[in-house]
Amino acid sequence: MNPFVEQHRDEIGCVLSCFDRVVITGTLPDICHARAMAGYLGGRGIRLFDYAHWAEPLRDEIRANADRLAAEAGLEIEFIRKLKAFRKEDRVQQILAERGDHPGLVHIFSAMEACSSYRPWHDKASGKTFFKPISGKCLHYYFYFIDAQFGLCYVRVPTWAPFRLQVYFNGHGWLARQLTQAGIAFDTADNAFLHLADPAEAQRLADSLDATALHRHLDAWARRYCPVVRHFRNGVHWSFMQVEYATDVVFRRQATFQPLYEAIVRTAVHVVKAEQVATFLGHKLNANFQGEVGNDFSTRIQGTRIRHHMGPASLKLYDKAGIIARVECTANDVSFFKHHRHVEQRNGERVFKLAPLRKSIYSLGDLRQLMHAANERYLAFMACLDNPDAAQKALAKMAAPVKIKGRSYRGFDLFLDPDYRLFLTLARGEWSISGFRAGDLRAHIAGLTPARASYLIKRLRTHGLIKKVAHTYKYFFTKLGRRVVITALVMREYFVQPSLVRAAL
Repeated sequence: MNPFVEQHRDEIGCVLSCFDRVVITGTLPDICHARAMAGYLGGRGIRLFDYAHWAEPLRDEIRANADRLAAEAGLEIEFIRKLKAFRKEDRVQQILAERGDHPGLVHIFSAMEACSSYRPWHDKASGKTFFKPISGKCLHYYFYFIDAQFGLCYVRVPTWAPFRLQVYFNGHGWLARQLTQAGIAFDTADNAFLHLADPAEAQRLADSLDATALHRHLDAWARRYCPVVRHFRNGVHWSFMQVEYATDVVFRRQATFQPLYEAIVRTAVHVVKAEQVATFLGHKLNANFQGEVGNDFSTRIQGTRIRHHMGPASLKLYDKAGIIARVECTANDVSFFKHHRHVEQRNGERVFKLAPLRKSIYSLGDLRQLMHAANERYLAFMACLDNPDAAQKALAKMAAPVKIKGRSYRGFDLFLDPDYRLFLTLARGEWSISGFRAGDLRAHIAGLTPARASYLIKRLRTHGLIKKVAHTYKYFFTKLGRRVVITALVMREYFVQPSLVRAAL
């Protein structure tokens, strides 16, 4: 059980982890890039300069299909002139309030948006003709519909080759239908489950979302809303574009949850540093990382929210419906996450190594595990922020001297500069994943000799703050050690530094 959940077991009603917002892109391998398009047309005896004449009938086919679907459903296609000033989701919710949530086509939007395209180019020097990728604009259709299995979805269809599709669904909407079919009672509010009759079975169902079944649905939607896919032999390749995975901790009483949540979120914005953000997301922060790492705190109508971001991934903590703490891991590029898998080398050799996650929808199971682990690490960190009694006991234990075999080892005092620098060094997030050695302390604490580093390791072990990995020289934090390190960060960032600033003024 997660330390945060265990700590508040009596106040928590249920915990559920589930995919939330999922956006998937569909590309046609036959024409997905300039070289593939040139090969496709060349194989059919079509000149590259006739690209537009070849694409126009396909464009007309998509338009005719949209008109036919609208007529069959008794809808009018709504053209959006100013995308920035218009929220499609709000309009769809208005329509749903009138029509209900029964399966079927809900609405169709159309808009002129940017799209990928190709320009034929003849190089006089080489005598070769090829395509140059360009960005243009074409009409796009948004087909909003309710699927019997996935709930509210949309398919975004461009009317110009290479016809890159975009599909959206919400994991909570999919799970609600699975719970209904399984006969498990539940209550929802604002895209979250307030109550579950069988939380364990609900979690099992949430984890049962299968890539193969998802693939079948995606192909069916593509055939229905983008009929030109039937012209391409290799079908559609589906990959993740944007994914959100949420862990909801539902409290029984708002009066218990709100003060706790406010204390956690306002403390976390001060004490969570770049190294911790990297650790939550399963990374080590090093000099090679070129992206942005940081925290954002915002107050919204719904409440406060904190966001920790690293490159294309982030972790968010916010309250839902006044009694739910939602931890949400998001990724705009799922290859940010790494895991051990088989990788085929350029020489054809197949090796098992740490590598970026594939973007294919068949990485669904691995993606779920990686994002769930990120949420779990963040929740465990929260457990060290919200229990002042436990923090005081931890500080008292580490401050007291310990005697072993007649030798006394003094405690640690966070107000002494050497001890404080030691704990700030230990707070480096990457060591929570890979552990640390005495040499790592010497590399980050100036002037630390090998003998002194070994003595510090011994003091940390005797006070129960770290433990040694068997048959190695690596050390990891104990539960007490993690709490002490986080308390050190809290004291420095939340209490000591503000006091020093006020004193200076």
